[in-house]
Amino acid sequence: MNWKSKMITATLTATMLMGSLTTGALTAPVSAAAVQNSKLEVIWGVNMRTSASSSAKVVRMVPKGEQITVLGQSGSSWYKVQDANNRTGYISSSSKYTKAVSGSANTSTSGNSTSNTNQAAVEKVIAAGMKYWGTPYEFGASRNSTATFDCSSFIRQAFIDALGIKLPADSRQQGAYVKAKGTVQTNWKNLKRGDLMYFMSYKGTKSSSYAGVNKSTARITHTGIYLGDGKVLHTYSNAGGGVTISDIAGKHWEYRFLFGGSAL
Repeated sequence: MNWKSKMITATLTATMLMGSLTTGALTAPVSAAAVQNSKLEVIWGVNMRTSASSSAKVVRMVPKGEQITVLGQSGSSWYKVQDANNRTGYISSSSKYTKAVSGSANTSTSGNSTSNTNQAAVEKVIAAGMKYWGTPYEFGASRNSTATFDCSSFIRQAFIDALGIKLPADSRQQGAYVKAKGTVQTNWKNLKRGDLMYFMSYKGTKSSSYAGVNKSTARITHTGIYLGDGKVLHTYSNAGGGVTISDIAGKHWEYRFLFGGSAL
């Protein structure tokens, strides 16, 4: 073997070795210690499926804050788990969705327990809303049908489906309800995931179109659910896709925003 062949062989060997190491590091699941009967906490809502496949039927969406038990691992991408209601299924093992629980769940303070309960409720509402993705928009849609939605009937239905809570029928009444619950935010960047957002009428795509508007007295004409990461889950037109997710920053949604807060 000449020196060129030796060089090529050495290079390929090193490349394969480094490739296997880096791939393992990048694709490692939430924790190497996540073994049978270990506990995980969901940090981002994740679908539990009937088998270890992204095309398998969804059993339920496990909300953020819920703790689950690992029953085993299926391949490099899935955990077989048991949820808080003793249902079993498969979830992605990506660290995006879960983290290892250190210590006993019983050591949580009552304050943390309340916080986890509220967050679980938030995730249920969002999951309930997401199942209507693409449902057509209709202004003044019936509050007794899920065939079409306007902005406020969509929010109302998500809360009914998730928690059995019946919010007021229109966006202005819903806004008053949220204000009565406690502190609201006038800067959308201070909102928490699951907070409801309220907007004024559309006047244009530029911030200058809303200059001089007294937002403390402006009339509410639209509402949506804040998802975090600068996104809102809502419905506003069929051209917009019916129930959909929109970016807020730099869009007219940012300029139209009046206030937001929790309905829980």
